[in-house]
Amino acid sequence: MSELIIETKGLTKKFDRFTAVKDISLKVPKGALYGFLGPNGAGKSTTIRMLLDLMKPTKGEVYLFNKDIRNHRMEILRKVGAMVESPSYYENLTAYENLEITRKILQIDKNEINKALDIVNLSKWKNKKVKSFSLGMKQRLGIAQALMGNRELLILDEPTNGLDPAGVREIRNLIISLPQIMGVTVLISSHILSEIELMANHVGIIQRGNLLFQGTLEELKAKGNREITIKAKPFIEAGNFLKNKGYVVENREGKIYIPRGDINIEELNKTLVLEGYGVCHLSESEKNLEQIFLELTGGVE
Repeated sequence: MSELIIETKGLTKKFDRFTAVKDISLKVPKGALYGFLGPNGAGKSTTIRMLLDLMKPTKGEVYLFNKDIRNHRMEILRKVGAMVESPSYYENLTAYENLEITRKILQIDKNEINKALDIVNLSKWKNKKVKSFSLGMKQRLGIAQALMGNRELLILDEPTNGLDPAGVREIRNLIISLPQIMGVTVLISSHILSEIELMANHVGIIQRGNLLFQGTLEELKAKGNREITIKAKPFIEAGNFLKNKGYVVENREGKIYIPRGDINIEELNKTLVLEGYGVCHLSESEKNLEQIFLELTGGVE
C-alpha cells in the first residue's frame, strides 16, 4: 500500500446549522498529483483550510506525513507549501523582492529564490515590479512562494481561476512538471473537470460536503460502463418492447440506452427488426468522464 501524505478521518466542519464538510476521509498517496474536484461551494476550500490548520474541524482528524497536525503543527507545515484562493504579494516590489520577504520569514538560503524563479519560468522578469505582471505570471509567482524551502507537499486552491487559455496552459504544464522536478506531492482543487483530467492521476470528487468518489483517474473512468445506443422508430414503442423483454432501458434525447453487460448485440438488433421496428442506428459506446462526473454530482458542474 502506498504511503499516504494526506489522510483525514471523519473530517467534518459545521457552521451553525450548515454542514460544509461531512465526514470525509481523504487519502493522498506520496508522489500523487491529486485533483480535488467539485462544483463551486462543494466544500473544497473549507477542506483545504482544515488541512492547513487555518480552520479547526468540528470533528475528525487530519494527518500529514502520518502525523496528527494538532500535535505536530509547526513540524508539518514546514514541509507544506500552499496557495489558497489567490497569491499574496506586494505589487510595488519586484518578483525577487517578494520572494526575499518569503525567504526571510522561512529563514532559508538565498539560492532558494533563484531556484524557485527558475522552476516557474520567471527568472528573466525577476527584477520587474509585480504590478506589471499578467495574472498568469502572478499565479506563477504565488506558486514560487509556495515552493520555497524544499516543500514535500504543495496545496493549490483553484490556481487557474480567471486565467485566459494561454495562462491556464502555462499553469497546467508547470503543475504537471512539479512531482518530477521537485519530488513533491500535489493537491490541486478545481471545479473544472477538463483541467483535472489533463493534470491529475488521482481524483477526489466532493459535492455538498460529501466525498462521492476517490481513487485513480483510471478507476473513475472505469465507472463509465459501456452501453448500447439505439435509434429506432417508433421510439417510445421500441423502448417499451425492450423493457418487456427484460432489458434495462433508459431513454435520453430520442435514443434508447441499454447497459452493455453480456448482451449479444446482433441478437438484439435482429429482435427489433423482426418485430417490425425501424432500427436506423445501433452502436456500443462508453460514458465519457463528463457524463460520469455529472452523474456523481447530480448534474452540477
